[in-house]
Amino acid sequence: MRARTVAFLAAAFLLSAANGRAEPAVRTSDQGAKTPLRRYLRLTRNGDEPKALEAAIARFTPADGSKGVVVDLVGAVHVAEGNYYRQLNKEFDQYDVVLYELVAPEGARPPREPGAARGSPVSAVQTGMTRILNLQFQLDAVNYHRPNMVHADLSPEEFSRSMRDRGENLGTLFARAMGYAMAKQANDPNANGDLSLLMALFDKNQAGALKRVMAEQMMDLGGVIQVIEGKDGSTLIADRNRRVMEALREQIDAGKTKIAIFYGAGHMPDMEARLKKDFGLARAGTRWLVAWDLTMPGSPKK
Repeated sequence: MRARTVAFLAAAFLLSAANGRAEPAVRTSDQGAKTPLRRYLRLTRNGDEPKALEAAIARFTPADGSKGVVVDLVGAVHVAEGNYYRQLNKEFDQYDVVLYELVAPEGARPPREPGAARGSPVSAVQTGMTRILNLQFQLDAVNYHRPNMVHADLSPEEFSRSMRDRGENLGTLFARAMGYAMAKQANDPNANGDLSLLMALFDKNQAGALKRVMAEQMMDLGGVIQVIEGKDGSTLIADRNRRVMEALREQIDAGKTKIAIFYGAGHMPDMEARLKKDFGLARAGTRWLVAWDLTMPGSPKK
């Protein structure tokens, strides 16, 4: 397997979860500009220099202009800067309810002890990347024990049953992602992904250089998600999102009016469509948080 494919797939795993600030005056990457994921994850630049990988907080309000429920889709990057998670912890204080993802028994919360929540193969990949990229793992950094945090995901048994009913397994999903990555690579034989990754591995600022390579790869993750979902959806995205919408309906019926949905950025395009169709909500604004600082010594400061 070529190095570019490995980097691409690792980036994809960083945004899957099987287990704010105003918009800056900088140029954003054109990669992935036509994909829905681009509305929730972006790469900003100073000139040609990568500046930051940013995740969106998108606000949805009633499309008819009436007063009512406010729902924020908070797109998560599961391995990120400590400052990103500290900002999210402050953001979450303002909501009546924060619906969060975690494939675990109903009502589960991640353990308080750092590292205790790591057990699945995906978590192993994610936590390994924290060391390589000098970042933090979401389940260690976010405070899931505040009273307004509500588990809204499938249990392991439900997840397994859904995959079995769909004829899926983690191997088939990985194969679909790999096939897409290799097809992209074959159609772009002049791409320098391998060279960029090799150079990053030997850079004196290895973590910073690798983050830049991985951030570029993430801008093409929307295509992977489309391949995994196919025309009938998948357990990883569609079925878990369906459960979130059920939880959202329960919270609205209970009288909650300001709600956040905190899920991986890859889930958000499908969630946006569901909010529009099933709840009559429309996107009313977007803020962006820096998930990865991509500046390097000597980079432009503006």
